[in-house]
Amino acid sequence: MTLAKVVAKALADLVIPGKAEIMQTFFKTGKGEYGENDLFIGVTVPDQRSVAKEFYKTITLDELIELLSSKIHEHRLTALLMLVYKFEKTKDKIGQKEIIDFYLKHIKYINNWDLVDTSCYKILGRYCFENQDSKILESLSDSDDMWEKRMAIVATMHHIKKGKFELTKTFALKNLKHPHDLMHKANGWLLREMGKMNETELLDFLNLHYKEMPRTCLRYAIEKLDEELRQNYLKGRI
Repeated sequence: MTLAKVVAKALADLVIPGKAEIMQTFFKTGKGEYGENDLFIGVTVPDQRSVAKEFYKTITLDELIELLSSKIHEHRLTALLMLVYKFEKTKDKIGQKEIIDFYLKHIKYINNWDLVDTSCYKILGRYCFENQDSKILESLSDSDDMWEKRMAIVATMHHIKKGKFELTKTFALKNLKHPHDLMHKANGWLLREMGKMNETELLDFLNLHYKEMPRTCLRYAIEKLDEELRQNYLKGRI
């Protein structure tokens, strides 16, 4: 039995009856929805983290492919969690670049918002920040694929945590009018995180752009502001 199959068996042993149906509804797996045809078996994220921590040190990148390319959502998420743990423990540049190349080569399997959000800023965001090279994220932001666009903006979470905001603002503006609500939420979320670090940066951005921002994006962005200020933005009084 391959190590990937051992991991899959460990996840199967943690299935909660009835949870898969709930997760398939939550992650919009119906016909025409963003997660169409995604399959769930019903394992909680904390349990997936536990499995990932147990196996990430011994599983190889080649073995991870079997899980990351699985039709089962929990297999892909657990694979990405293991990849994050591997990246966090890898100190040499060659090893980090190998993980980055692996991530990008198999990017088509990172195809739901939780898969993106769990992995991209801890891998791509950190790598691009530490190497002072935003080309990977710029390319993803220009992609026609929504998940790749979301990766670009969410990856800037690492930059925000380090007090750098320009990429976040650039990517938010570039895809401000994207047709999908999941991009509006991502843009608003990252702008809100920027505001938590530096409210002036957020207010300056809002004062220039809030009237053209989709409502969902705006609501997410202003969530942590003073209530009176929030209402002023929502009612267009600024």
